[in-house]
Amino acid sequence: MKHLIFLSIILVACNSSETEQTTPSMASDLTAFSSGYSEVNGLTMYYEVHGSGDPIVLIHGGGSTIETNWSQLIPLLTANRKVIAMELQAHGRTTDRGMDSSFEEDADDVATLLGNLDIEKADILGFSNGATTALQLAIRHPNQVNKLIAISPLTKRNGVPDFFWDFMKNDSLENMPKPLQEGFLKVNPDTTKLQIMHGRDAKRMVNFEDIPDKLLQSIKAPTLLVVGDKDIILPAHLLELQQLISNCEMAIIPGTHGECIGEITTLNPIYKQDYVVGLFEEFLEK
Repeated sequence: MKHLIFLSIILVACNSSETEQTTPSMASDLTAFSSGYSEVNGLTMYYEVHGSGDPIVLIHGGGSTIETNWSQLIPLLTANRKVIAMELQAHGRTTDRGMDSSFEEDADDVATLLGNLDIEKADILGFSNGATTALQLAIRHPNQVNKLIAISPLTKRNGVPDFFWDFMKNDSLENMPKPLQEGFLKVNPDTTKLQIMHGRDAKRMVNFEDIPDKLLQSIKAPTLLVVGDKDIILPAHLLELQQLISNCEMAIIPGTHGECIGEITTLNPIYKQDYVVGLFEEFLEK
């Protein structure tokens, strides 16, 4: 049965000094329970493991690091779960294989990392580009996916306004949000590698092609789709995607792209991520 959830109580009252904060900042630096590098399909991939319990794998969005994407969520998720987060090709501390990025290749890389870490099956949580990668993981490696949460995934070119594609064609590093640039350079101070990462992400989006319905219909993992009501990803796009996945729920949440998880470019001091994590936990525990 299809379910559509609307959350309208995530934003809470705050005093005026809080509302005046305009420059987003990450939560206190994450201290990894353990971290390391794994050889993955020609990459040396950086990963972290936090907490203990049933595993949940976090897949970040474009231009991100673990910190810029997940610093608000990891402390909440580790209350009940083992959290595995990685940095994908050319992002942060992970190397570049000298080839264009693709969502399919990223999915294969995540699958290989999980095998290297002896994790047979896990819940998967992806955001933005990472959500599209998570869907590809469920398509290409279904036996490794228990449940799937996809926040603002893109599966069709009509899933975003037309101006998005015009912007991507002319995108440059100068247009990359400063918090993402600073987050990258904090963990990898090589500006050449920052440029490579940006180029890989931009080219992937310019060349993006619709994921065929037949592949999306093959997803068997119970799935929760999440989108902001002011997201660059159109809620109607996710409603159409929900109809393609047999066991799929959807939540429309107040906020812009990534605001519900405290992603660094939309970090809002009055947004309470614990409400969203509660929604995730309720879905995962069904």
